[in-house]
Amino acid sequence: MGVTVAIDAGTTGVRALAVNEAGRPVGWSYREFPQHFPQPGWVEHDADDIWRTVQETMGELVSTLDQPIAAIGLTNQRETVVVWDRRTGRPLHRAIVWQDRRTADLCGELERSGALDVVRARTGLVLDPYFSATKLHWLLHEGGVPEGPDLAFGTVDSWVLWNLTGGVDGGLHVTEPSNASRTLLYDIRALQWSDELADIFGVPTSCLPEVRPSSGRFGVTAPGLSVPAGLPISGCAGDQQAALFGQACFVPGMTKNTYGTGSFVLMNVGDSCPDPVEGLLSTVAWTLADGSTTYALEGSIFVTGAAVQWLRDGLGLIREAAEIGPLAASIPDAEGVYLVPAFTGLGSPHWDPYARGTLVGLTRGTGRAHLARAVVEAMAYQTRDVVAAMTDASGHAVACLRVDGGASVMDILLQLQADQLGVPVHRSDVQETTALGAAYLAGLAEGVWASLDEISGHWASDGEFSPTASRHGPDSRYAGWQRAVERSRGWAPAATA
Repeated sequence: MGVTVAIDAGTTGVRALAVNEAGRPVGWSYREFPQHFPQPGWVEHDADDIWRTVQETMGELVSTLDQPIAAIGLTNQRETVVVWDRRTGRPLHRAIVWQDRRTADLCGELERSGALDVVRARTGLVLDPYFSATKLHWLLHEGGVPEGPDLAFGTVDSWVLWNLTGGVDGGLHVTEPSNASRTLLYDIRALQWSDELADIFGVPTSCLPEVRPSSGRFGVTAPGLSVPAGLPISGCAGDQQAALFGQACFVPGMTKNTYGTGSFVLMNVGDSCPDPVEGLLSTVAWTLADGSTTYALEGSIFVTGAAVQWLRDGLGLIREAAEIGPLAASIPDAEGVYLVPAFTGLGSPHWDPYARGTLVGLTRGTGRAHLARAVVEAMAYQTRDVVAAMTDASGHAVACLRVDGGASVMDILLQLQADQLGVPVHRSDVQETTALGAAYLAGLAEGVWASLDEISGHWASDGEFSPTASRHGPDSRYAGWQRAVERSRGWAPAATA
């Protein structure tokens, strides 16, 4: 049937990946696009840059393929807001990126007004600038974007899909539930846009895209692009949900962690939407063409790989990030040294913006290796924090943890993780699980893969790590971690958080 191509429109660049019927990557292209920081705490992208980079990477990839393309899938940075004019096709403002914090005051005002309970009940999220609705409110009320019948809003998937299917010449203004569920405007139980939430955030529902299944044909490629016309575009999901799909976590309780600058832990919790859980987010994982919906619990860890960068760039203790694993493995344990990397507060399950980075347990014998090991151990401890909260909330025991991301190359990290969780840790042999998930969603809709069971059969591990038999050592060290976390919490005055 040919290859399935995924477009991964990330935060700093776009990757195009071709996957064969066995789920193996057979070609790729990657290019970065510019970042814009107009004020402290503000992060923007030029939507035209994103679309140009999609065109370039797709064109480059297609030129290398010797097989036909069976389907195209899309995954994207979530929560980032794009607004454009349907008539002219022009962006009306730079895209406001998920990292942007300009709407923090508005979030505070809404919480004080009593909106949080409604938001939590309808969306499974919290009032935070991270999500899309307050960004759209800012664009409409402070950013000079005019309301009207030609106004189109979308996350990055909507913008790319609109352009792929023709733009001003019949382009489709669509999205899917995993992205919609990150906007603060989508009722994740009713699976539709909420008039009540639109009123709370001052957003006209006329600008919102149509929501279609994550796996199912959205449309076909238009003429005049860097790819052939008429190719089916049949899969789409936000990046972390796509990674959950790419890791073949199709059974409730199956859980994945992506170790990046921070880490995102997602657990499949089945077809029933969970009630709001303190410290965790509830989200739509995906919907399939048969109408079935899968939900997930999500825990966001702010700093994992970023702590390695801090050792390298801030302290100069290592020259290259790759040194961290061997240095940490050069000693048997951290000898009571703990680093709580709350450099920007603590994320899930604590959600404490006033926490700050804390290093405890130092003695005269503490050296570089102890600090390196404390950084690696902190990745495992933070993941245990989140997985424990998910297990308590969902009632699903985690049988194993599937992992990917840059730090997952460290065998010592994955062994520590297995010991802390008391379950096996399996590292995917395909690291680009986000793009792979988008490809699977598209290929499933077009018959490249017949079922979820067939996709599961293609998942493979390049490393499996089993926990030690004794719980005494891991539990004792984790108790020390919990004491260190308590010392980090509430450190910063409210005015400087």
